[in-house]
Amino acid sequence: MFLHIDIDSFFASAERSVDPSLKGIPMAVGSRSNLEIFNKKRTNIRLMNDNSGAFVTPVFYSDKKKTFESHFIDNIDGKNKIRGIITTSSYEARKFGVKTAMPIAQALQLCPQMVVVPSNYPLYHKLSYKIHEFMLKEIPKIEQYSIDEFFGDVSGWVKDEDCYAFAQELKAKMMDEFDIPVSIGISKAKWIAKLATESAKPFGVYEVKDIHSYIEDMPIKAFPGIGKAFQERLGKHYIKTLGDIGRSKSLLYSWKKPGIQLYHRVTGTCNEGIESKGDRKSIGISRTFDPIHDADEIKRRIMIMARHITYLVMQIEVNPTTFYLKVNYEYGVKVKQSETVNRLFSEHLFKSELSRMYKEMKLPNKGAVKISVNVSNFTSHHRRTLSLLDYDEDMKEKELSEKVHALREKFGLDILKTGDEL
Repeated sequence: MFLHIDIDSFFASAERSVDPSLKGIPMAVGSRSNLEIFNKKRTNIRLMNDNSGAFVTPVFYSDKKKTFESHFIDNIDGKNKIRGIITTSSYEARKFGVKTAMPIAQALQLCPQMVVVPSNYPLYHKLSYKIHEFMLKEIPKIEQYSIDEFFGDVSGWVKDEDCYAFAQELKAKMMDEFDIPVSIGISKAKWIAKLATESAKPFGVYEVKDIHSYIEDMPIKAFPGIGKAFQERLGKHYIKTLGDIGRSKSLLYSWKKPGIQLYHRVTGTCNEGIESKGDRKSIGISRTFDPIHDADEIKRRIMIMARHITYLVMQIEVNPTTFYLKVNYEYGVKVKQSETVNRLFSEHLFKSELSRMYKEMKLPNKGAVKISVNVSNFTSHHRRTLSLLDYDEDMKEKELSEKVHALREKFGLDILKTGDEL
């Protein structure tokens, strides 16, 4: 028997837990792409990377206090312009049509009285970490699925007939302990429990006893993991509901692994269990900003992002062999390149490869609006023979990177920079 615990409007609820004046009113958490890492002055950037969830991304932050005016308002040609998007909104704000990813300026037109607070990711990560620790004391098997979602396996811990009462008690305990509302779905199948949480919201508990009847008329887009591409693929075969999927076993099986997996997840026959902690398969950072036409400035930002990824690589002690760079330009133009090098990872090697890649792919006279940098294919996951020709030199660079990392851990990520970041 599985529980899926989902924190209601997590970022908004977290802000309310430390500021009660935000309770009961339309409010939202807004964000802008964190561009502090590109500052030429020291900002004492730190890393928050405590959580283990499959979709919990590391956060780089500084202790600089943010206000609405300082964070969201830009003065352009003498006029103030509100920038940023809604990350999470309270249910009071949603009644006015405020939605996630909506521009803050548009959201305030729909709900002028709404209070928007800047995102505080260190607060959310710390709270999520504490909630995870609390859950481990309440349920023997816990999987942190995202920053605000958890799966719990209570088989052999709670009798099936007592699961609903157990979930109600857990919900009340979390409210008492953290002043945070949660919704809980219950089912004998893991992914049906996650689906049931949507029926429980807000601040409720919903148990699915008959999976067949529960999924019969539910639209396919409601199921976690069925994206637009798969919806279109199913739609071509006139499959519109989860019940239709249950009646299409032979078709789904003909689609091999993704189809077979989806069929069993939807019908509750997947037999998937709890994953206490999944290994990270890649590390990436992306940043969005106003158009930049200066190629040197674009390269400088790539190098800064490379430093931050290097810090993460050193912290979790992996050896990535594939490097990826993507630059989004104005008007939807995108260029990307990846390179696999079977060598020992170091900051010097990583930055050299990115510099070469950017030189080959940069577009003159076009403004860059987004940069994405990623590393993957860790040698711990994929056995590879590293280059012996470069081994001695790579070993020296790796040792240097480790010494630099120790200084950054002690004094902050921007205590040491390379010349191409300045």
